[in-house]
Amino acid sequence: MSVHIANQIIKKEWTDYNNHMNMAYYILVFDQVWELMLEKFKMGEMSAKTTSMSTMVVETHTTYNSEVKEGDEVEVNLTFFDHDKKRLHYKMEMIEKSSKKLSATTEVLSLYINLDARKVSEFEEEKVNLMDDFINLNSLKFSNKDVLEKKVNDSFVEAANLLRSYKTDLSGELKKLASETDGDKTKKQNILSRMLEILGSKD
Repeated sequence: MSVHIANQIIKKEWTDYNNHMNMAYYILVFDQVWELMLEKFKMGEMSAKTTSMSTMVVETHTTYNSEVKEGDEVEVNLTFFDHDKKRLHYKMEMIEKSSKKLSATTEVLSLYINLDARKVSEFEEEKVNLMDDFINLNSLKFSNKDVLEKKVNDSFVEAANLLRSYKTDLSGELKKLASETDGDKTKKQNILSRMLEILGSKD
């Protein structure tokens, strides 16, 4: 499932000597259509020009599944969208309208940027709310596989953070216990080293 964003007619200047759209222009089409979403979230051209806040792509992965030619009409859909404090993660697909064949897909990671400082910045509350409202409204239309994958990843991250916190607390307690232990210094150090080894600590 997906959220339809826009349609596009393939232009002659986008084709090459193989008589189909050149690979570079698939990216152009995806990027131009994504701009519609950025405007919805108040992060597009207007935001860049009036507030110096914009987005910059840092990673992409594109597949080319079926060729399209001059005059063909394609539908561009959003199949997944999410964000954290500073990043946007989204996936789109391109469908040739008449045949309903999958033409291409792209997955993109972009950062929210303060153009004056040329540094990554956190999203303002207004923009977080705009994105969250969109996600809540459309989450059932996104790929179940992607949504499930995100939930699994989030669970692993949460578990890793909890384990890291537990390990840090326990490591501190063991050090404190060893420092307060009377007796042979060497024996105390051996006990401490073994405990920390079990915990996987390098301290």
